Amino acid sequence: AAYVQFSSTSNLNMNLYATKKTAAEGMLDIALFLANITHMKTVIEQGAGYRYYAAVLTLISFSLALQIVAGILIIIIARRDLNEEANQKRLDSLNNTTTIIIFLIFVTNIFISVFGMERTGLFARMSPPRR
Repeated sequence: AAYVQFSSTSNLNMNLYATKKTAAEGMLDIALFLANITHMKTVIEQGAGYRYYAAVLTLISFSLALQIVAGILIIIIARRDLNEEANQKRLDSLNNTTTIIIFLIFVTNIFISVFGMERTGLFARMSPPRR
């Protein structure tokens, strides 16, 4: 078995690591953004007769707005060099802000999923049709 051993932290390029991590976050943000747009389209097509129409549209809109802000912050973070000491405090602050925003997106999307279950998935097959 081969073991990777770092003799010091200088062997690990922290800027490269942070850039890859930020790029991965950005790709996940884009995937969720596209999923929310698709969900919004479905809700709009169901029409205002849908019980939670306004709530789900508001939550999806809020989530999309937060995702745009998170995406902008991710781009700003990715363009800065972590190895420059002058950038480290600001990057840490931006990273913490982005983490909070991503947590808010996560919580918002839980509510979107809960309110959006009525006519989709398992519950649509189990419940009797509306009149």
